Amino acid sequence: MPERPQRIVVVGGGMAAVRLSEHLAGDDRFAVTVLADEASPPYNRILLSAVLEGTHAADALTLRSAEWYAEHGIDLRLGARVLEVDREAREVVLVDGQRVGFDRLVLACGSIPTLPPIRGLVRRDGTLDPRVHAFRSLDDCRRLDEATRMLVEAERGRATRPRAVVVGGGLLGLQVARALAVRGLLTEVVEGADHLLASQVGSGAGAVLARDLRRLGSEVYTGARAVRLTGDGLQLDNGYVLPSDLVVLAAGGRPSTALARRAGLMVRRGVVVDHTLISVTDDRVHAIGDCAEHRRRTTGFVPPAWEQAEVLARVMRGEEATYDGSRSVARLRATGLDVAVLGDPERAEGEVVEVTNPLAGSHRRLVVHGGRIVAAALVGDLSRVGLITQLYDRGTLLGPDEPGQLLLPEAADAPAPLPDEAEVCACAGVTAGEVRACGSVGECVDRTRATTGCGGCADGVRRLVEGSPTPVAVG
Repeated sequence: MPERPQRIVVVGGGMAAVRLSEHLAGDDRFAVTVLADEASPPYNRILLSAVLEGTHAADALTLRSAEWYAEHGIDLRLGARVLEVDREAREVVLVDGQRVGFDRLVLACGSIPTLPPIRGLVRRDGTLDPRVHAFRSLDDCRRLDEATRMLVEAERGRATRPRAVVVGGGLLGLQVARALAVRGLLTEVVEGADHLLASQVGSGAGAVLARDLRRLGSEVYTGARAVRLTGDGLQLDNGYVLPSDLVVLAAGGRPSTALARRAGLMVRRGVVVDHTLISVTDDRVHAIGDCAEHRRRTTGFVPPAWEQAEVLARVMRGEEATYDGSRSVARLRATGLDVAVLGDPERAEGEVVEVTNPLAGSHRRLVVHGGRIVAAALVGDLSRVGLITQLYDRGTLLGPDEPGQLLLPEAADAPAPLPDEAEVCACAGVTAGEVRACGSVGECVDRTRATTGCGGCADGVRRLVEGSPTPVAVG
């Protein structure tokens, strides 16, 4: 008799879960079940701010349709919330009492928003103040979109503009702030650190971002914390009150680990896994994406989550594969703000090469160790990010003058075409040659998944498919 397929149960419907499904699709050795607790098919969370801004329709965020899962033999269950993991019985228990058996369990639970210690956010009946919005899911986005639309319509024709305060000056906070500003709200950002994007870039880059936001009409308050929400607005710890028709909580999140803790798995900040993404507690349980902790580090970005999904798929197929956790690429997608971060430019060891022009709104920083780029931060001008990413990924040995030359603006005359081996989509690891081999953008998306991460490479992919010689930026 033929051997029974391994039952793979994936808990979570985020971008890591989708990527793993893509890698396992069509392999008869596996029977894959994806338990997604939202009602919509898995979608691109990175582009939620684009939906809020109005540049993308909500249905355009869907990564794979429900029909795709069915066609590839994957059992996608929407609205399936997992209550418990019974490791002894090798079953997950849903809130409706159903039990789903597994041979291997993959926790891809993502992260959950943190509620900052601001008095007045929660009313006496336990509900949030109606002005307060989280921004983590498509439902959150729809609620905020509707609240924004109602405010703009109510204030139409009046002298005052509706006011929004975004709590958190990280990647998510800046995306939301720009989207609300584009929609017509007077938007302010409150960040407790001394500069914006403090987890990714230094004070020089943060100052450039703050200047750009102010130029675009958004005020920034750094080194300040929101402490109380009153009828007059959001009060800061310096006593200043920001009038607030909307308050968006974007002060980060934490790995979703409650399910793993209840199952008795080892959890620190995230679910602790080894170099093959297997739980150190149970070799039948894996974790990938935001909820996984590898070498005492968790990530909140798409590229490492997708890399983990690929490695795990290879491990499940019996191939030699390990995850070293060294590659980290982050992009900010927001109108008027361009940011790319490679590695950890503030903590990486090495010599720093830096160029800042706040008047032009640009900041470029390379960290070079042993002649190789080990980290980078680029704000404003991303014309060289594709080449820098390629050198960073390959560990290319540079001459003493090359790092400085990489930080100079592109020459205006006759730019050299991007070589086939240069990476264009950092999220999916897609090269220029792979894009050029496609006959259309749609074919490229389907074959390579380029543009389905942060979306920053969309223009570059289009130009490469069309054969344009114009330089393209990595996404």
